[in-house]
Amino acid sequence: MKVKEIRELTNEEIHAKLKESKEELFNLRFSGAMGNLEKPSRLRDLRHQVARLKTVLKEREKEEKVD
Repeated sequence: MKVKEIRELTNEEIHAKLKESKEELFNLRFSGAMGNLEKPSRLRDLRHQVARLKTVLKEREKEEKVD
């Protein structure tokens, strides 16, 4: 998911995506520890997605404080 797509979402939708991504990341880490990880690159992609989601939320939070 690109930053442009994330910015089009509401805060509630971003929080839902964030929770979903963190859960998937946890499950993939668990699978990796067991040695059953099919796509190791998916871990990296999810970490980046979580960072993007958090960044957009933080930007919105800052905008609200300034206004």
